[in-house]
Amino acid sequence: MSEKLELACFNIITHVGTARSAYIQAIQVVKNEGDYEKAEQMIKDGEKEFTEGHHAHADLLTMEANGELGGAPLLLLHAEDQLMSAESFKIIADELIAIYKRLDGK
Repeated sequence: MSEKLELACFNIITHVGTARSAYIQAIQVVKNEGDYEKAEQMIKDGEKEFTEGHHAHADLLTMEANGELGGAPLLLLHAEDQLMSAESFKIIADELIAIYKRLDGK
């Protein structure tokens, strides 16, 4: 695996992993503290990280389109799995926070 591909994969994993953690923490903050403002900031922070990971993923797609990548190495598959997982957690976090707001009458 090329160093460029490896670096791009680690960028994806790092950024979207941070995003996913922010989304999970946002749910926990609402659940445990009822602090919607703090949770919203965590979601925004997560979105920034996710965007960075998404850009790194787009760079990989460009590399593949240009014929710079060989087969799909396990690290790349893991990076894409992490990307999709973070996106799913964002959706779940938004939905759960909306439910908590409704239950709290906010």
